[in-house]
Amino acid sequence: MNRHIPIYQLYGEDPGKRHDFWLHCETIRSRSSRHQWEIRLHRHEAFFQILYIEAGSGDATFGSETHPIRPPAIVAVPPGLTHGFRFSRDIEGLVITILSSHLGHQPGERSRFGEWLATPHLTPLDPLNADAAYVVQTLKRIGEEFDHRNNGRNELLASYVKLALRLTARISHADNLNHAPANESERRMDMLNGLIQQHFRSHKPISFYAGELGISLTHLNRIVRSMAGCTAHDLLTAKLIEESKRELVFSLASVQEVGHRLGFADPAYFSRFFVKQTGETPRAWRLREIRSLDKATF
Repeated sequence: MNRHIPIYQLYGEDPGKRHDFWLHCETIRSRSSRHQWEIRLHRHEAFFQILYIEAGSGDATFGSETHPIRPPAIVAVPPGLTHGFRFSRDIEGLVITILSSHLGHQPGERSRFGEWLATPHLTPLDPLNADAAYVVQTLKRIGEEFDHRNNGRNELLASYVKLALRLTARISHADNLNHAPANESERRMDMLNGLIQQHFRSHKPISFYAGELGISLTHLNRIVRSMAGCTAHDLLTAKLIEESKRELVFSLASVQEVGHRLGFADPAYFSRFFVKQTGETPRAWRLREIRSLDKATF
């Protein structure tokens, strides 16, 4: 008989009152001690979790498989995965829960990083490894920034999350001896994604990106189609829509201001662009999405 697996939302945040509830951070001790040091099997449909295990021990269950946790280590849990934990009473560390739309890359997208984000990982950290030490420092900075709520908090938190996940994925790949090295197409896709992140607000033509990569436009689209199943223009459009949605839900800016932030000088053109990609006006999409989040049990 199939067991009912509860679906949890984001700990401790109220979307009806705040527009920056996309991330929550707390100590593992504060959460697990309320439940006799055991978090029973559950899943999060829209959230990605990072657990930093600093001290103590425990077990992580992913689906039907259970893995021992020995510190220091990082546990990455993708959205939709049934998971649970048991911890020792001397556990120390952080649990960071992130709305998956804020990861920058979607779990399951056709890239090495997208594939990594879609799979659970338990990554040991070597204290003598420079990348591992930087991950630890970055995760602790997330905890401090979350607690203190200083100016620029959301921008810094977003940067820290992306940095911590990228470095953890690098360490995880390095530890997997069976993982094939990145080929030239993968490296160029990584470079293209970085260029899009840097320049998408300036609406540069796709030929600009091909030139920066030192390849022809035809070659660029061939690489993108093989790696992502779409064109380079589709990637750029998807990035603009992703950022539009993030701004519409998680900021108080007007639709016109959101469009201006994303490089649209004409508000009417921004609305037409958004409607073409989503089937709704920016305002209608914003109202519907906020109502949906307000109904969630957090």
